Amino acid sequence: MSTAPDFRLDTGTSATLGVSGALGFDNAAAAWQAIRSALLAGSATRLDLSGVSHCDSAGLACVLAATAEAGQRGRVVRVTGMPAGMRALATVCEVDRLLS
Repeated sequence: MSTAPDFRLDTGTSATLGVSGALGFDNAAAAWQAIRSALLAGSATRLDLSGVSHCDSAGLACVLAATAEAGQRGRVVRVTGMPAGMRALATVCEVDRLLS
């Protein structure tokens, strides 16, 4: 399933929602909507970011917003496979504890 340039969402596994490609200013809104919809509609309890090749602050905000909304609706979604660059950005922005 493709929703934005360089962004791919894998919904093939019921417990895991896989994100790959780039998450950034160019596609963050579309990526957020796709991740949000998939998390709320399915039974995924894990958001696997191991396929993310690039992430900027907009991409990080997209992931934070989607997981926060799932949490507000009573769904616990664990973020896994966060690439080192994305983890460093989360640490600098002091939001890393929200994604563990």
